[in-house]
Amino acid sequence: MHQNLILMKLFVLIAFALFSFNAIAQKPCEISEDVTDSIGTYKTTKDYMIYEKVFAGNSKYIFTSLVLTDAKPSLKVQFIEKSKDFIKANCFDKNSRIYIQLLNGKIISLFQTDADNCGTMVRDDKGFDNRILSGQFTLNKQNYAALKESPISFIRIKFLTETEDYVLKKELISELDGTVYEPENYFINYLHCIE
Repeated sequence: MHQNLILMKLFVLIAFALFSFNAIAQKPCEISEDVTDSIGTYKTTKDYMIYEKVFAGNSKYIFTSLVLTDAKPSLKVQFIEKSKDFIKANCFDKNSRIYIQLLNGKIISLFQTDADNCGTMVRDDKGFDNRILSGQFTLNKQNYAALKESPISFIRIKFLTETEDYVLKKELISELDGTVYEPENYFINYLHCIE
């Protein structure tokens, strides 16, 4: 009987420690929009950089935000490429996907929900071309547990005509804004913001 009491106390302490770790791992939510009107509800987190590559005058950034539209969660992804050279267009269509490989080996598939999109090209005042492409991808409730339990190691994005792979860092100090980002832990830190 005494052993059972000790085991029960140990179990409670372990459960409390795990709960505390999850609570500590989550970051405060930074909401950029939270609207409820006659059409429905819309809530989105602030854009968060998960990838940056700056080399030889060219740069490429990937930003994400979590979106909740009428209780349907999704991941918004925005690509920004900047160069004085030609930038080829990548497009999203109905077959576009994002495959997220977690460090624990699980692979999560997200499906594109927006209309076909090849982005826009904008020339800035310094003579750089900026190609901007955005897409929205479904996040289903079944994937929540997996996305919360393990960091991201790798993302594969299937565009209309090609597939690109991105290895995410544990910590990214952005050359663009000097901010420290944690791409590997994006979902662990922020998924709670749209629950």
